[in-house]
Amino acid sequence: MKKYLFLVFAMVIMASCLWAQEKKEEVEKIDVLVFSKTSGFRHESISNGVKCMWELGLKNGWNVTATEDASFFNDDLLTRYDVVVWLNTTMDVLNDTQQEAFMRFYRGGKGYVGIHAAADTEYEWPWYGEMLGGAWFKGHPPTQEATLVIEDTNHPSMVVFDEKDIKRWTVIDEWYAHKANPRPHVHVLMSLDESTITDDGKNPEKNLMGGDAPMAWYNQFDGGRSFYTNRGHTPEAFDDEVLREHFRGGIEWAAGKIK
Repeated sequence: MKKYLFLVFAMVIMASCLWAQEKKEEVEKIDVLVFSKTSGFRHESISNGVKCMWELGLKNGWNVTATEDASFFNDDLLTRYDVVVWLNTTMDVLNDTQQEAFMRFYRGGKGYVGIHAAADTEYEWPWYGEMLGGAWFKGHPPTQEATLVIEDTNHPSMVVFDEKDIKRWTVIDEWYAHKANPRPHVHVLMSLDESTITDDGKNPEKNLMGGDAPMAWYNQFDGGRSFYTNRGHTPEAFDDEVLREHFRGGIEWAAGKIK
């Protein structure tokens, strides 16, 4: 009997070791660099956004590094990562050498994730704009509740909407209008129903898209993978579990972890 119990105990220990090794290997699969440098408007939500990324990393087995130091954008450091999350970056955040390093990183099959003000970034860098589908920031109405239309749930960032049977998502955020509609160049995942905007800031030409307003999309461009979502203006947005799952799927897809 003792011999039998010892054998069972040994098997449990062995199984636990194998499980731990599998978990360790899973944790090592994805390395995320979160970049939140600003040279223009600075969102108060950045600190909560970084916290959100740390917590997603702990929950999903990512290695997360957060920085506002643009010197990370060199070949030696970038090669350690699978994806760079541009978290509410604004204006000119990289010099020419750093831009070249990021393009090499991305073209090597790596990923980009842009959150909210990442579209208000690097206006003088044509390649960055092309990666965004031309959707640089143009304007926005006042922060308010409005409704997003779920267009496609067949992308990892959108699985949560399918699971929760969300077809229209009414939330508070700051809704960007873009200089160009990215739809011809990217795969749109959700868009803003502009009829639900109650205050256009008395400037609809600047603050609205005129009926077709993509808010999240992905793009397989120039050898890499890019994912952008407009959500993330308010600190509270980063506490939303649905939005966190949206981020998670987008990040893991851009990192090449899931298809």
